Amino acid sequence: MIWKTLQAEEARVHELSRTLRISEVLARLLVLRGLDAEKAADYLRPKLEQLADPFQINNLRAAADRIVQAIDQKENLVIFGDYDVDGITSTVQLVDSLRYFGLSPRFYVPRRMEEGYGLSQEAIERVFEEGRPDLFIALDCGTNAHQPIDYLVGQGVEVIVVDHHQSKDEIPRGCLLVNPHVETDAAPAYKDLCTVGLVFKLVHGLIKQLRQAGNDRAEAFQLKELLDLVALGTVADLVPLTGENRIFSWFGLRHMQARKRVGLRALSEIGGIAPDQAISGADLSFRLGPRINASGRLADASLPMELLLCQDEPRCHQIAGQLDALNSERQGIERAMTRAAEERAGQLFADAPAIVLYDPEWHPGVVGIVASRISRHFNKPTVILGAEGSHAKGSGRSVDGVDLVEAFLQCDDLLGHWGGHPMAAGISLESTEVPEFTKRFCAALEQLYPSGVPQPSLEIATWLDASHLDADLLSELERLHPFGRFNSEPVFGLRDVVLEEKVQTFGNGNCRFRLPNGSHRGISGIAWQMPQPPPVGQPVDFAFRFGWNYWRGAGVPQITLLDWRSTQS
Repeated sequence: MIWKTLQAEEARVHELSRTLRISEVLARLLVLRGLDAEKAADYLRPKLEQLADPFQINNLRAAADRIVQAIDQKENLVIFGDYDVDGITSTVQLVDSLRYFGLSPRFYVPRRMEEGYGLSQEAIERVFEEGRPDLFIALDCGTNAHQPIDYLVGQGVEVIVVDHHQSKDEIPRGCLLVNPHVETDAAPAYKDLCTVGLVFKLVHGLIKQLRQAGNDRAEAFQLKELLDLVALGTVADLVPLTGENRIFSWFGLRHMQARKRVGLRALSEIGGIAPDQAISGADLSFRLGPRINASGRLADASLPMELLLCQDEPRCHQIAGQLDALNSERQGIERAMTRAAEERAGQLFADAPAIVLYDPEWHPGVVGIVASRISRHFNKPTVILGAEGSHAKGSGRSVDGVDLVEAFLQCDDLLGHWGGHPMAAGISLESTEVPEFTKRFCAALEQLYPSGVPQPSLEIATWLDASHLDADLLSELERLHPFGRFNSEPVFGLRDVVLEEKVQTFGNGNCRFRLPNGSHRGISGIAWQMPQPPPVGQPVDFAFRFGWNYWRGAGVPQITLLDWRSTQS
């Protein structure tokens, strides 16, 4: 792996440290993010007032006005969301808000195994079994669902689509589409919002319109009570954590600390987060998000929706237990699939720019996770496919610098239903077309990236001394949270590390060690899936992340080793 040390202008680092009264380590990290003193101050302490007028988003005012009409006339509403965390939190957010204003919207998610991804004719027929609604609102899907929307409109149903997925061709007709990706003049910041952020903007616009109309309930509505859901969906969907996304996630995490939402409290407890432990962005990504996703992958995604809307604590704990069990089942399936996929990828795609693997026995609900693991392991865009009837159906995951949507567009004639964004997308095609798709997909990547897929690298923000590794540094680093795309967790470097105690190995290539730092006990360290652990008694350089390790509610500083190399003399 290539190590690159990021360069910051030292004069700016010193000035920022002096102006904001922060350490030079934190100042350097802010300068590397391209922030001057004013922007850095806003970054370290976001304000909700920094959120822009929601009506700057095309069609959002019209969508809010249409929902005001639905509230005034007590109309029959259906809210249809995708089955991932973004879709689920988007749906819960809107259902929660409309219930506050006296409506009783029905809500649905696709049944992955029977209806597939997104809005489909099959899913609409299931909705119609309980009656045709006056208004149908699709969340986190619908931008490319031309035929299903035409069918809804033909049945006399009005349609609003709120989505952040890119359009493959023309936008759907006959509906109100709130999607900054289809607007040529949309502000770049709005294109970074996932659906849960767009729904928050829609609710914000709805409240503004209702307050202007003199609605007393709207005056008492607390928008900030939705920010826990917005943070969860935003962090889990891997959108850039900059601009409004950072404000949403920063405030949402702090709101989540109060554990007001009963369902999230139950899910946090079963996920191993102690009641007095601060919830981090990593907890959303690796503890809460996977348990919510597991239901949609293996069963019915309405289960986590019920959890997040439920106020009954015993029932919430029961659902959280079910989601935890599904997540454990998902992990077992995923491990077996990943082992098989790694072996086949190494044999078949060693010299190819991408990996495409199909197995009719693979569970379609887990292919996305396996694709993520394989793409990271081999540093190649990866498509993992299972079977659904005569179709191969699955997910693609990309690597930094490679746009999946661009590549899929060059294979569009082979694909059935597909959609997504540059880093992740779902696809479906006839299983007989998989060999041709593999050939065309690899050829598209060679054309789009003639120099090849970018090599994996570690960008070291700054080199530290081991004596810097203490709770004070961690307190400063916490001001940068939550970490995610374009607000990545910093990687630090240490030179001339000499381990004095035996390195303890465990699991599949994992190890624990203790790093001397001048204190009595030193700093604990851990490395995951590192086949060759660092040596004892020899000078080496470390590339690592630094954070808290929580055990039974207590936190201790810990480094997570990403890579090591022999110290150059």
